Amino acid sequence: MANPRDPDRPDPDALLALAAREGRGRLKVFLGAAPGVGKTHEMLTEARRRMAGGAEVLAGIIETHGRAETIAQIGDLPILPRARLEHRGQVLEEFDLDAALAHRPDILLLDELAHSNAPGSRHPKRWQDVEELRDAGIEVWTTMNVQHLESLSDAVARIAGIRVAETVPDAVLAGADAVELIDIPPAELLERMRQGKIYRPDQAARAMRGFFREGNLAALREMALRRTAERVDADVTGYMRANAIAGPWPAGDRVLALVGADASAETVVRQGRRIADALRAPLVVLHVERPGEVDSSDPTPTLRLAEELGAEVETVVGADLPATILAQARARNASHIVIGRGRPGVWRRWLGRTLSATLARRATDFTLHIVPGPAGKARAAPSAPAALPPWLGWGAVPAAVALVVTLGYGAEGLLAERTLGMVFLAVVVALAALLGPWHAALGAVLGFLSWNFFFLEPRYTFELLDGADLVGLGAFAAVALLLAGTTGRLGRSVRTARARMLALRRLVEFSRRLGGPGGLPELLPAVAEEATRVAGAPSAVVMPLEPLLPGAAPEPVVRAAMPVTMEVDETAMAAARWALAQGRPAGRDTDTLPTASWQFRPMRTARGVVGLVGVKLDDRAEPLAGETDKALTALLDQAAVAIERAQLMEREARGAARAETEQLRTALLTSLGHDLRTPLTSIRGALGTLRATGETLPAETRADLLLAAEEETARLSRYLSNILDMVRIEHGQLEPRREPVNIPEALEVAVARARRATGREITVTVGERLTEPRLDPALLDQILGNVLDNALKFSEAPLRVTARREGHEVAIAVEDDGPGIPAEDLHRVFDPFFRVTRADRVAAGTGLGLAICRGLAHAMGGRIAAESPIHHESGGTRITLRFPA
Repeated sequence: MANPRDPDRPDPDALLALAAREGRGRLKVFLGAAPGVGKTHEMLTEARRRMAGGAEVLAGIIETHGRAETIAQIGDLPILPRARLEHRGQVLEEFDLDAALAHRPDILLLDELAHSNAPGSRHPKRWQDVEELRDAGIEVWTTMNVQHLESLSDAVARIAGIRVAETVPDAVLAGADAVELIDIPPAELLERMRQGKIYRPDQAARAMRGFFREGNLAALREMALRRTAERVDADVTGYMRANAIAGPWPAGDRVLALVGADASAETVVRQGRRIADALRAPLVVLHVERPGEVDSSDPTPTLRLAEELGAEVETVVGADLPATILAQARARNASHIVIGRGRPGVWRRWLGRTLSATLARRATDFTLHIVPGPAGKARAAPSAPAALPPWLGWGAVPAAVALVVTLGYGAEGLLAERTLGMVFLAVVVALAALLGPWHAALGAVLGFLSWNFFFLEPRYTFELLDGADLVGLGAFAAVALLLAGTTGRLGRSVRTARARMLALRRLVEFSRRLGGPGGLPELLPAVAEEATRVAGAPSAVVMPLEPLLPGAAPEPVVRAAMPVTMEVDETAMAAARWALAQGRPAGRDTDTLPTASWQFRPMRTARGVVGLVGVKLDDRAEPLAGETDKALTALLDQAAVAIERAQLMEREARGAARAETEQLRTALLTSLGHDLRTPLTSIRGALGTLRATGETLPAETRADLLLAAEEETARLSRYLSNILDMVRIEHGQLEPRREPVNIPEALEVAVARARRATGREITVTVGERLTEPRLDPALLDQILGNVLDNALKFSEAPLRVTARREGHEVAIAVEDDGPGIPAEDLHRVFDPFFRVTRADRVAAGTGLGLAICRGLAHAMGGRIAAESPIHHESGGTRITLRFPA
């Protein structure tokens, strides 16, 4: 157990940690998410700057992996010769630890901290070499990827499917003096990979199909960012402890959950875990033991639960519970404190001495979360006080006066008779505040008479001895009546202000609901519900329906009601029509159709009336007035603005959809006009020539003309078939017929057909362990035909077709060495009617081939993707199909 330290003195543990680092060499780690992010390059850049400033820098081990940029960055840095070790007849080169210790540079560069040393080295791991160098007082700079941390090896194996063999203990990174994160987005790293800046092209292609997938890189990047953030947080906390700085510093969120030995402790731990997860912050669970206090409950199960949930657990001893909690929170640089409500005694609650109340007063630098008790038998909610009958209020007035008379008799001899008048005045003020001015006026009259009759001489008469008593009674009567009226008006003002505040609060909550996401279907029921709450009567929202005939008035239609079963009669709908047409209230308690059971009020904006809110008033004894009328008017104004905003958003969405439809229609017409004219012209020309001069033409010429007409007819048929296929895909009318498909045979058929049609060279490579996925053979053949036809249009070079097994999928790739696809167009190549601009001049087509391929692949549970360029210098495109194996 640890004792809470004095906040005005440095933490001894923090001072010991600083002292332990003195005399040792510094360690700086350049941390990255994956190979190729630039760790070694950044380390060399910083080292050259330090060397230019006069520091002695020595490159112990630099692993360039053949990267030109890294080799160029070494420049004139001195390099330590490697040691040569013999192992099983082979000579291995390794880092020379003894030479580095003898040289003793100011900074030693040692790449790849997780590296395993060659057999025969002093230490099996390079991080152990680093520890010996630091013990000798040498500053070491090194690089490491986050997946090599020992605690993350299982997580990396689950994400990437590869278990990292070389790991580094977390204590090595925690003991580093500086950690610099080298970070680039996954997309940029993959682009560097494609450009050959990390691995050779053949290695890069295999890496991007395995470890270097965008999802894997994003997960590793998050790990690196989190680990660096935790390290920075630890540095800040250590600095605060060592320098006796009272926290918290708002550098980052940290949650401290306080648990005791009561039934709510586990609830506090779970709630603290949820808060910490929501804030992406660490969780510390604290248990405070008070000296001399004996508790039969054991907190061990709760603390064990906290450890299972990944929290840091600490137990301290402190006599002053709030002071100990706040000291620990500041020492831990916590920003949130989570405590249970507990069940303190009645007197502690009345005196405000509960722990939550004390922390609320004293923990001004923290966000306090109070967790309710554990779920169980629910306590009955306090019911609203029933309204008192009127006679009871009037009966309380003489009872209060009689009570004062009784007390006056009991205090006879202790209080002067004239002093009792002040007691009667107090009763009058209380009656005015609680019951109203008329009750207070009655109390003033009864008090006046009772004081005169029971206490002023001569007693039991209404006579007065002298003028002083007359003046006193007159003053009493005047002051009592004045207090009755003033206090009554004040009470009414307080109740009115409370009603206004309640209405304002409701209005703010309603405006927040209106500002949330959603359209009219979510908005209109909210308006009806709020109108019912404000008016205290059933409500409905009426919207105008566009007329079928031009020039006709819009017809009102009930779009929402509260309760939902409420119906509006025909008389009320007539009032709604008039209110909608004139933009003025109509119906009950108005000048128009006042006999209707509903009152309709327009929701008006600068554009006009957007709708009506109707309130059913036939069950109300009084019309809408006062604060209720004002609140309903404010509700109508806010609802009108929200409805207009929702309508504008719907119009914008319809306009966007209409524009997209128009664009597709234009593209279709353009495609039909441009791409269908060519085969029709060829067919017409061939047939016209045959009819005009067919008898005089040689047989070979007639055969050529017929062949041309036949080919153009097939081409035209293919265009129309593509359009019909696209329609079927868009309307979900495609039902694949699944059966095991032999991929090599399907490829051979499609490739042979393409070879016969074009005479081009196409190579086919089939990998091992290729299964027979359950696909539709006809649809697969159509996909392969479209992909091959697309590749042959845009490339003059031979094509390459490969099929291989990738995990749980079968991948089929078609590669060409054509000009490639611009990066800004790559994500659109599967859109209907889209064609890359620079290829439109040389290749005919409708732009539907790849769109159909995507639809057919999705229908069979597969996916299709495009990559370009695949060669850094010459471009090229790869279309890859993937189906479940």
